[in-house]
Amino acid sequence: MSSDNKVGAGSDHWGRDGLGQAILDALAAAGKDLDALTIDDLAPMDHFHGGGKESTVRLAKLANLTPGLRVLDVGGGFGGPARTLAVEFGCNVTVIDLTESYVQTARELTTRLGLTRQVTHQVGNALELPFDDGQFDVVWTQNSGMNIADKESLYAGMHRVLRPGGLLALGEPMAGPSQPPMFPLMWAVDATTNFLRTPGEMRALIEATGFEMRAWNDVTPQPAPPQTATPIAASPTIWIADIVMGDSIDAIAQASSLNHIEGRIVNMQGVFARA
Repeated sequence: MSSDNKVGAGSDHWGRDGLGQAILDALAAAGKDLDALTIDDLAPMDHFHGGGKESTVRLAKLANLTPGLRVLDVGGGFGGPARTLAVEFGCNVTVIDLTESYVQTARELTTRLGLTRQVTHQVGNALELPFDDGQFDVVWTQNSGMNIADKESLYAGMHRVLRPGGLLALGEPMAGPSQPPMFPLMWAVDATTNFLRTPGEMRALIEATGFEMRAWNDVTPQPAPPQTATPIAASPTIWIADIVMGDSIDAIAQASSLNHIEGRIVNMQGVFARA
């Protein structure tokens, strides 16, 4: 998850100094060999988005990614998805994220895994993509647009940097049939920085930008009873959220569970082709 936006919460909302070292310390405490890390070792720490690595792999298969593709990951956070696309699908990935501490951490982890020839990271705004027209085969984004109000400009920019026939692969929380959502959310403490739209609205918006839908799947997890951070934190899949969000994780976890139980938020994955 990234905090890329110009009108929502600032890029420092979940920015933290020393994240790279905190991640390495947590991995060492879990018994991982820091000199021989794999993407699976890192997965609990560098997939800062709903569904973790499993969600990333599912979306990559949905998009039928193949070796050699030039991928732009918009709002790529700590780089877990990008490194997964490089190692498991053979892609060459450029990652852009607005939060400087995330980009620095991502570079450190990519270097440690020896993937700097396939994966690069830079600071940048999703609404002002600093790339040439038609530069990429795939634009990839997971959980990066929730607090971006100007979604029309967001997808227009993605359309611009794709070659004709290139693919947009996205995974996003969206507004469910019951509204409004309960707060706090992972990306917003209140309604002023939450800009979710319904799946129908999102699909229409993306198609109006010049894309043709190839896949549009509801992947909302089965709702579970509300939980506090204590049992969640015992699972390695939540380590990075615990590190970044600290004491806020309790309220966020409970609201997230209720939002899914009550149909206030749904999770969608889609693949669109640039017309």
